[in-house]
Amino acid sequence: MAADADGIAQATRDIADVPAVEVITAAAVNLLSAAAVKCGLADDPESQTDLDEARKLINALAGLITAGAPEISDSHARPLRDGLRSVQLAFREASAIPDEPGKGPGEKYTGPVN
Repeated sequence: MAADADGIAQATRDIADVPAVEVITAAAVNLLSAAAVKCGLADDPESQTDLDEARKLINALAGLITAGAPEISDSHARPLRDGLRSVQLAFREASAIPDEPGKGPGEKYTGPVN
């Protein structure tokens, strides 16, 4: 048990040392990567594409970037916005039934993506 407590204490100290901008960008990159895979932009699109899951991930990513951008500076937010736009466009391309403009994943936060 003491080893577990030591490990938890170390993890807490490690997290305490990480700047917020790094936590926010790491979370965004994880969401972006997962969304890209679910949009079929990975090695095996036939088995990995899942647009329902991609929609959820893109919505979460758009919300995080929209809310976090003022906190992390434009230099960190700009590439995340570019990545978000890329997965939004990939989703649109992969979708057999296109969403109306402004109704696609994340577009309630970003506006229509063309």
